[in-house]
Amino acid sequence: DLTVTAPIGRAKLLANGLAVPPADAPQVVKDVIEAGNEIATKPYIYGGGHGRWIDRGYDCSGSVSYALHGGGLLDSAMPSGSFMSWGQPGKGRWITIYANRSHMYMVVAGLRFDTSGAAPSRWQAKMRSSSGFVARHPAGL
Repeated sequence: DLTVTAPIGRAKLLANGLAVPPADAPQVVKDVIEAGNEIATKPYIYGGGHGRWIDRGYDCSGSVSYALHGGGLLDSAMPSGSFMSWGQPGKGRWITIYANRSHMYMVVAGLRFDTSGAAPSRWQAKMRSSSGFVARHPAGL
């Protein structure tokens, strides 16, 4: 629905599972959200998104890698464990990546992008425990 007004400060989750980026977000954050929208409803496929950007489905790290690549923040897909030392430590203002050796997800402008619990899409308003995950963020975001 292109008539949705962009919110301020926090992304909006639509009923179809797509996210509307905040009007005040930096362009890179808007680009990450738009890239996430492109694959938000693709199936989960273990290893998906790691051999090529355009794939039939994506796993957790393939999904996050795709969205970050869309924002110009990542050149090639990485496995979840590699994200444990990526970027800067701690939570970011706009983007926070949560990673451990077996799973990862990210929170972008207040929405969770996660293959776990994905229905109807990877974008979810409900947060999950970050216990057991390392929080990282892209520099400046």
